[in-house]
Amino acid sequence: MKKRIGLRKLYQQYPKQAGQWLWGGSSSSLSRRGFLSKSALLSMGAVLGGPIVFGKQLPAGIIPAALLHEEAPFEIPGKHPELVVLNDRPVNAETPPHLLDDQITPADKLFIRNNGIPPQSVDASQWVLTIDGESVERPQSYTLAELKEKFTQYTYQLTLECGGNGRSEFNPPARGNQWTTGAVGSPEWTGVRLRDVLEDAGIKSDAVYIGYYGNDSHLSGDPEKVVISRGVPMSKALEDESLIAWAINGKDLPLMNGYPLRLIFGGWPASASGKWLTRISVRNQVHDGPKMGGYSYRVPCKPVAPGTVVPEEDMCIIESMPVKSLITYPKTGGRLDLGQSLDIRGHAWAGDLSVRTVEFSIDFGSTWQPCQLLPPKNRLAWQHWSATANFPEKGYYEVWARATDSKGNAQPMLVPGWNPRGYLNNACHRIAVMVV
Repeated sequence: MKKRIGLRKLYQQYPKQAGQWLWGGSSSSLSRRGFLSKSALLSMGAVLGGPIVFGKQLPAGIIPAALLHEEAPFEIPGKHPELVVLNDRPVNAETPPHLLDDQITPADKLFIRNNGIPPQSVDASQWVLTIDGESVERPQSYTLAELKEKFTQYTYQLTLECGGNGRSEFNPPARGNQWTTGAVGSPEWTGVRLRDVLEDAGIKSDAVYIGYYGNDSHLSGDPEKVVISRGVPMSKALEDESLIAWAINGKDLPLMNGYPLRLIFGGWPASASGKWLTRISVRNQVHDGPKMGGYSYRVPCKPVAPGTVVPEEDMCIIESMPVKSLITYPKTGGRLDLGQSLDIRGHAWAGDLSVRTVEFSIDFGSTWQPCQLLPPKNRLAWQHWSATANFPEKGYYEVWARATDSKGNAQPMLVPGWNPRGYLNNACHRIAVMVV
């Protein structure tokens, strides 16, 4: 495996051409059809180390996958050293695709998405969860030990993905952590059903939503400020797979992922799955906590042109996440001898739905070939896929993956549905391969 060329090296070697290739350039780099010109393809091929096979099919504005990212690993206690830190206050870190190859995501490889500062010290034996709200009949409080003793425990593999996963590809850019592909994971979670706990406290007939509160601290240091308090409709809260969880893959939650107690709502934006959980309110209205209104975790109710200023009242809450797939093997930037086949594999998921098919392409989406797709371990777990790719001649290739959900919705090749906060990018994932 040869280390791929990063953007920095591209600019160092070809400073003038790089700006044209990567940012739209001039008529000398782009033809009227919107594709890279023959001379630009040849020059870029020199940077990559070989001709771009099927280069004429490379979509306009697409940067070859071999040039996309500079790796900048930074170690976080309890996490894999190759997780890439996007922010240190609060800590946010994503997982490179090749580290997500496990069928069940290990705790040390699960991404971190925090809005505030985690509690500095936790005594799980003293942790208490309160159930309250306008639409609860009998407000209750439970210690962690009581939750484990009183209610039946369940374990499900559930997929969590940050709503902003893929934000870095939006143009005009959206503010926030510039996630690429690694804000997703599918571990096994153990806990009790939220439904069982809510029913123990009693749910009034007018209940429409639940909202959570956690024990993380606001960045300002103001103890009265709530960091984030989101929630879900009762229909989602009462699903079998909706958990109050204390364990991941049979062990205590990592502190950065919510220890000692959190919510898990598979298939919805991970922001709904509150961490360091201390309180759940049963509401008779859509929950109105911090980061439930405005532009937070909302997209335009109707499609808008990139860069549009959208009124807040025209923004809708994100619920089920869109269909998506990831290539986890091999790592991008691999080299093959001509005639050597390449085994590829990865995962696919589709919010509340299941995945019907996964396909791959080696010619920038001009043609697609089927992959073998396994069923999920349980509802809301991701599904594993695999295939074998063969390449007709020497040169630079990209392998693209595309999933289609059970309702027939397929991943777009390019970034879909621009929105002010850069949510829900489910464009096809791709890796670079050089055949020599």
